[in-house]
Amino acid sequence: MISEGVKVSVETFYQADYSNPLQSEFMFAYRIALENHNSFPVKLHRRHWFIFDSNGSHREVEGEGVIGVQPTIQTGETYQYVSGCNLRTEMARMKGTYQMENLHNKKMFEVSIPSFEMVVPMKNN
Repeated sequence: MISEGVKVSVETFYQADYSNPLQSEFMFAYRIALENHNSFPVKLHRRHWFIFDSNGSHREVEGEGVIGVQPTIQTGETYQYVSGCNLRTEMARMKGTYQMENLHNKKMFEVSIPSFEMVVPMKNN
């Protein structure tokens, strides 16, 4: 999905070794790729996530940067990072926004993070 000239791609991975289904603890990793299609460099300042568990509960996570950095992404470049999310259910959905800055005119803008699902793979017995 491209929003405000920035393409956001998401890949998710269930982390079985870090999960404990008997305790309703399910760990997922996700890889985000941000590709700058604008004619100007951008800087990622903040993130704002909405996490919806399949049991109806939801939470918000907001903060500076991603994984401790506020990356600058030049025109035509891609920035990738991997982060994680712990869930109380086997299925959940996340979406959100990034607050970014156009480094040419110093204006702030918001990039949408498309909704994506995290689902525990079924075991084949």
